Amino acid sequence: MKISKHCFPCLLNQIIKTAKLSKTENVDEIFRETFEFLAKADFNKTSPEIGGETYRIFSAKTGIFDPYKDSKDFYNRLFLEKLPFFESKITSFRDAVKYAVLGNIVDFSAIRVDIDSEIEKIFSSAENFDFTVDHCDELFSDIEKAKSILYLGDNCGEIVLDKLLIKKIREINPDCKIHFAVRGTPAANDNTLNDAKSVGMDEVCEIIENGDCSLGTVLPRTSENFRKIYNEADVIISKGQGNYESLSEEKENIYFLFMVKCPVIAEYAGVPERSVLCMKKI
Repeated sequence: MKISKHCFPCLLNQIIKTAKLSKTENVDEIFRETFEFLAKADFNKTSPEIGGETYRIFSAKTGIFDPYKDSKDFYNRLFLEKLPFFESKITSFRDAVKYAVLGNIVDFSAIRVDIDSEIEKIFSSAENFDFTVDHCDELFSDIEKAKSILYLGDNCGEIVLDKLLIKKIREINPDCKIHFAVRGTPAANDNTLNDAKSVGMDEVCEIIENGDCSLGTVLPRTSENFRKIYNEADVIISKGQGNYESLSEEKENIYFLFMVKCPVIAEYAGVPERSVLCMKKI
Protein backbone atom coordinates (compact mmCIF):
# COMPACT_ATOMS: atom_id res chain seq x y z
CA MET A 1 0.00 0.00 0.00
CA LYS A 2 1.62 3.24 -1.15
CA ILE A 3 1.63 6.31 1.08
CA SER A 4 -1.34 8.68 0.83
CA LYS A 5 -1.16 12.46 1.09
CA HIS A 6 -3.42 12.06 4.13
CA CYS A 7 -0.61 10.21 5.93
CA PHE A 8 1.63 13.27 6.23
CA PRO A 9 -0.19 14.98 9.16
CA CYS A 10 0.16 11.73 11.10
CA LEU A 11 3.87 11.42 10.29
CA LEU A 12 4.47 14.99 11.43
CA ASN A 13 2.43 14.44 14.57
CA GLN A 14 4.56 11.41 15.44
CA ILE A 15 7.75 13.45 15.38
CA ILE A 16 6.17 16.29 17.38
CA LYS A 17 5.05 13.79 20.03
CA THR A 18 8.46 12.13 20.07
CA ALA A 19 10.28 15.45 20.51
CA LYS A 20 7.94 16.40 23.35
CA LEU A 21 8.31 13.02 25.05
CA SER A 22 12.11 13.10 24.91
CA LYS A 23 12.28 16.76 26.04
CA THR A 24 14.85 17.45 23.35
CA GLU A 25 16.01 21.03 22.92
CA ASN A 26 16.92 21.35 19.23
CA VAL A 27 13.35 20.85 18.02
CA ASP A 28 13.52 23.51 15.30
CA GLU A 29 16.41 21.75 13.59
CA ILE A 30 14.68 18.35 13.87
CA PHE A 31 11.43 19.69 12.47
CA ARG A 32 13.18 21.53 9.65
CA GLU A 33 15.08 18.44 8.48
CA THR A 34 11.97 16.27 8.84
CA PHE A 35 9.90 18.71 6.79
CA GLU A 36 12.58 18.81 4.10
CA PHE A 37 12.69 15.01 3.97
CA LEU A 38 8.91 14.67 3.77
CA ALA A 39 8.72 17.33 1.06
CA LYS A 40 10.84 15.06 -1.15
CA ALA A 41 9.15 11.80 -0.12
CA ASP A 42 8.74 9.10 -2.73
CA PHE A 43 5.01 8.42 -3.13
CA ASN A 44 5.82 4.92 -4.38
CA LYS A 45 6.98 3.99 -0.88
CA THR A 46 4.82 2.98 2.06
CA SER A 47 4.01 5.13 5.06
CA PRO A 48 5.83 2.76 7.49
CA GLU A 49 9.05 3.06 5.47
CA ILE A 50 8.89 6.85 5.32
CA GLY A 51 7.90 7.01 8.98
CA GLY A 52 10.88 4.90 9.94
CA GLU A 53 13.15 7.35 8.17
CA THR A 54 11.74 10.27 10.18
CA TYR A 55 12.69 8.41 13.38
CA ARG A 56 16.17 7.84 11.97
CA ILE A 57 16.46 11.61 11.44
CA PHE A 58 15.30 12.22 15.00
CA SER A 59 17.84 9.78 16.45
CA ALA A 60 20.69 11.17 14.33
CA LYS A 61 19.94 14.71 15.49
CA THR A 62 19.43 13.94 19.18
CA GLY A 63 21.46 10.83 19.92
CA ILE A 64 18.29 9.37 21.47
CA PHE A 65 17.75 5.98 19.88
CA ASP A 66 14.83 4.68 21.92
CA PRO A 67 12.74 7.68 23.02
CA TYR A 68 9.74 5.47 23.85
CA LYS A 69 11.65 3.05 26.09
CA ASP A 70 9.96 4.13 29.33
CA SER A 71 6.53 4.06 27.69
CA LYS A 72 7.18 0.63 26.19
CA ASP A 73 8.31 -0.71 29.56
CA PHE A 74 5.21 0.79 31.21
CA TYR A 75 2.72 -0.82 28.83
CA ASN A 76 4.50 -4.16 28.84
CA ARG A 77 4.34 -4.18 32.65
CA LEU A 78 0.70 -3.06 32.58
CA PHE A 79 -0.33 -5.91 30.29
CA LEU A 80 1.72 -8.41 32.28
CA GLU A 81 -0.13 -7.28 35.40
CA LYS A 82 -3.42 -7.92 33.57
CA LEU A 83 -2.27 -11.37 32.48
CA PRO A 84 -4.53 -13.30 34.93
CA PHE A 85 -7.53 -11.35 33.61
CA PHE A 86 -6.62 -12.06 29.98
CA GLU A 87 -5.99 -15.74 30.67
CA SER A 88 -9.41 -16.03 32.33
CA LYS A 89 -11.10 -14.57 29.26
CA ILE A 90 -9.20 -16.49 26.60
CA THR A 91 -10.66 -19.98 26.44
CA SER A 92 -10.48 -20.64 22.70
CA PHE A 93 -8.29 -19.92 19.69
CA ARG A 94 -10.79 -17.34 18.43
CA ASP A 95 -10.68 -15.58 21.82
CA ALA A 96 -6.88 -15.46 21.64
CA VAL A 97 -6.99 -13.92 18.17
CA LYS A 98 -9.58 -11.34 19.21
CA TYR A 99 -7.70 -10.24 22.33
CA ALA A 100 -4.45 -10.03 20.37
CA VAL A 101 -6.16 -7.73 17.87
CA LEU A 102 -7.80 -5.63 20.59
CA GLY A 103 -4.35 -5.16 22.12
CA ASN A 104 -3.39 -3.36 18.92
CA ILE A 105 -5.02 -0.26 20.45
CA VAL A 106 -1.63 0.50 22.08
CA ASP A 107 -0.29 2.49 19.14
CA PHE A 108 1.56 5.76 19.65
CA SER A 109 1.82 6.28 15.89
CA ALA A 110 -1.92 6.70 15.42
CA ILE A 111 -3.50 10.07 16.24
CA ARG A 112 -5.43 9.52 19.43
CA VAL A 113 -5.61 11.40 22.69
CA ASP A 114 -5.86 8.92 25.55
CA ILE A 115 -4.51 5.41 25.12
CA ASP A 116 -5.09 4.50 28.77
CA SER A 117 -8.82 5.21 28.66
CA GLU A 118 -9.07 3.38 25.33
CA ILE A 119 -7.46 0.29 26.85
CA GLU A 120 -9.84 0.29 29.79
CA LYS A 121 -12.87 0.85 27.57
CA ILE A 122 -12.01 -1.88 25.08
CA PHE A 123 -11.08 -4.65 27.48
CA SER A 124 -14.00 -3.97 29.82
CA SER A 125 -16.36 -4.61 26.90
CA ALA A 126 -14.30 -7.03 24.80
CA GLU A 127 -17.24 -9.43 24.47
CA ASN A 128 -19.07 -6.75 22.46
CA PHE A 129 -16.42 -6.65 19.74
CA ASP A 130 -16.95 -8.86 16.70
CA PHE A 131 -14.63 -9.38 13.75
CA THR A 132 -15.51 -7.24 10.75
CA VAL A 133 -13.50 -9.69 8.66
CA ASP A 134 -13.27 -13.13 10.26
CA HIS A 135 -10.88 -15.66 8.74
CA CYS A 136 -10.11 -17.33 12.08
CA ASP A 137 -11.28 -20.74 10.89
CA GLU A 138 -9.01 -20.58 7.86
CA LEU A 139 -6.11 -19.49 10.06
CA PHE A 140 -6.78 -22.37 12.47
CA SER A 141 -6.80 -24.84 9.58
CA ASP A 142 -3.56 -23.48 8.11
CA ILE A 143 -1.87 -23.57 11.53
CA GLU A 144 -2.79 -27.23 11.92
CA LYS A 145 -0.92 -28.07 8.70
CA ALA A 146 2.03 -25.68 9.06
CA LYS A 147 5.61 -26.74 9.64
CA SER A 148 6.75 -23.16 10.14
CA ILE A 149 5.02 -19.92 11.18
CA LEU A 150 6.39 -16.39 11.14
CA TYR A 151 4.58 -14.01 13.51
CA LEU A 152 5.34 -10.36 12.76
CA GLY A 153 5.11 -8.39 15.99
CA ASP A 154 4.04 -4.79 16.35
CA ASN A 155 3.65 -2.68 19.50
CA CYS A 156 4.50 -2.86 23.17
CA GLY A 157 1.78 -3.96 25.57
CA GLU A 158 -0.05 -5.98 22.95
CA ILE A 159 2.98 -8.26 22.70
CA VAL A 160 1.75 -9.90 25.92
CA LEU A 161 -1.42 -10.89 24.07
CA ASP A 162 0.65 -12.01 21.08
CA LYS A 163 2.40 -14.38 23.46
CA LEU A 164 -0.93 -15.82 24.62
CA LEU A 165 -1.98 -16.34 21.00
CA ILE A 166 1.30 -18.11 20.25
CA LYS A 167 0.69 -20.38 23.25
CA LYS A 168 -2.68 -21.29 21.69
CA ILE A 169 -0.93 -21.95 18.39
CA ARG A 170 1.44 -24.29 20.24
CA GLU A 171 -1.60 -26.22 21.55
CA ILE A 172 -2.94 -26.60 18.01
CA ASN A 173 0.39 -27.63 16.48
CA PRO A 174 3.09 -28.44 19.07
CA ASP A 175 5.69 -29.44 16.47
CA CYS A 176 5.50 -26.26 14.39
CA LYS A 177 8.55 -23.99 14.25
CA ILE A 178 7.49 -20.46 15.26
CA HIS A 179 9.52 -17.27 14.82
CA PHE A 180 8.44 -13.95 16.34
CA ALA A 181 9.87 -10.97 14.45
CA VAL A 182 10.72 -7.60 15.99
CA ARG A 183 12.18 -4.39 14.56
CA GLY A 184 15.92 -4.26 14.06
CA THR A 185 16.24 -0.89 15.81
CA PRO A 186 13.79 1.17 17.92
CA ALA A 187 10.95 2.94 16.10
CA ALA A 188 8.12 4.54 18.09
CA ASN A 189 6.66 1.95 20.47
CA ASP A 190 7.29 -1.02 18.19
CA ASN A 191 8.93 -3.97 19.88
CA THR A 192 12.63 -4.72 19.68
CA LEU A 193 14.54 -7.79 20.85
CA ASN A 194 14.89 -6.54 24.43
CA ASP A 195 11.18 -5.67 24.63
CA ALA A 196 10.19 -9.16 23.46
CA LYS A 197 12.54 -10.82 25.94
CA SER A 198 11.16 -8.67 28.76
CA VAL A 199 7.73 -10.32 28.42
CA GLY A 200 9.18 -13.81 28.01
CA MET A 201 8.43 -14.24 24.32
CA ASP A 202 11.51 -16.47 24.06
CA GLU A 203 9.72 -18.96 26.34
CA VAL A 204 7.24 -19.86 23.59
CA CYS A 205 9.11 -19.27 20.30
CA GLU A 206 12.30 -18.00 18.71
CA ILE A 207 12.67 -14.22 18.47
CA ILE A 208 14.30 -12.75 15.37
CA GLU A 209 15.13 -9.18 14.40
CA ASN A 210 14.10 -7.99 10.94
CA GLY A 211 17.15 -5.74 10.54
CA ASP A 212 15.24 -2.52 9.82
CA CYS A 213 13.82 0.56 11.56
CA SER A 214 10.64 0.93 9.48
CA LEU A 215 7.29 1.12 11.26
CA GLY A 216 6.26 -2.05 9.47
CA THR A 217 7.89 -4.83 7.46
CA VAL A 218 9.48 -3.33 4.34
CA LEU A 219 10.97 -6.46 2.79
CA PRO A 220 13.74 -4.88 0.65
CA ARG A 221 15.09 -3.19 3.78
CA THR A 222 15.09 -6.31 5.98
CA SER A 223 18.02 -8.63 6.57
CA GLU A 224 18.85 -11.63 4.41
CA ASN A 225 18.19 -13.97 7.34
CA PHE A 226 14.77 -12.45 7.95
CA ARG A 227 13.79 -12.70 4.27
CA LYS A 228 14.85 -16.36 4.22
CA ILE A 229 12.55 -17.15 7.17
CA TYR A 230 9.79 -15.03 5.63
CA ASN A 231 9.99 -16.79 2.26
CA GLU A 232 10.08 -20.27 3.79
CA ALA A 233 7.23 -19.78 6.29
CA ASP A 234 4.07 -21.80 5.64
CA VAL A 235 1.96 -19.19 7.45
CA ILE A 236 2.68 -15.54 8.20
CA ILE A 237 0.71 -13.78 10.91
CA SER A 238 1.10 -10.05 10.37
CA LYS A 239 0.21 -8.02 13.44
CA GLY A 240 -0.66 -4.34 13.36
CA GLN A 241 -1.58 -1.62 10.93
CA GLY A 242 1.99 -0.77 9.90
CA ASN A 243 2.68 -4.36 8.86
CA TYR A 244 -0.56 -4.35 6.86
CA GLU A 245 0.42 -1.13 5.07
CA SER A 246 3.80 -2.54 4.07
CA LEU A 247 2.72 -6.10 3.18
CA SER A 248 -0.79 -5.71 1.77
CA GLU A 249 0.48 -6.35 -1.77
CA GLU A 250 2.79 -9.25 -0.92
CA LYS A 251 2.45 -13.07 -0.94
CA GLU A 252 -0.83 -14.82 -0.23
CA ASN A 253 -0.11 -16.88 2.90
CA ILE A 254 -0.42 -13.83 5.18
CA TYR A 255 -3.09 -13.28 7.82
CA PHE A 256 -3.45 -9.64 8.88
CA LEU A 257 -4.48 -9.12 12.50
CA PHE A 258 -5.11 -5.51 13.45
CA MET A 259 -7.54 -2.80 14.45
CA VAL A 260 -8.28 -0.18 11.79
CA LYS A 261 -7.31 3.18 13.28
CA CYS A 262 -7.47 5.67 10.44
CA PRO A 263 -9.73 6.55 7.48
CA VAL A 264 -6.98 5.93 4.92
CA ILE A 265 -6.60 2.30 5.98
CA ALA A 266 -10.36 1.89 6.34
CA GLU A 267 -10.93 2.99 2.76
CA TYR A 268 -8.10 0.86 1.39
CA ALA A 269 -9.25 -2.27 3.24
CA GLY A 270 -12.92 -1.59 2.49
CA VAL A 271 -14.03 -1.67 6.13
CA PRO A 272 -15.18 0.91 8.71
CA GLU A 273 -12.78 2.56 11.12
CA ARG A 274 -12.38 0.69 14.42
CA SER A 275 -12.87 -2.61 12.60
CA VAL A 276 -11.33 -5.69 14.19
CA LEU A 277 -9.74 -7.83 11.48
CA CYS A 278 -8.44 -11.34 11.06
CA MET A 279 -8.06 -11.11 7.31
CA LYS A 280 -6.33 -13.51 4.97
CA LYS A 281 -4.45 -12.03 2.01
CA ILE A 282 -6.22 -13.08 -1.17
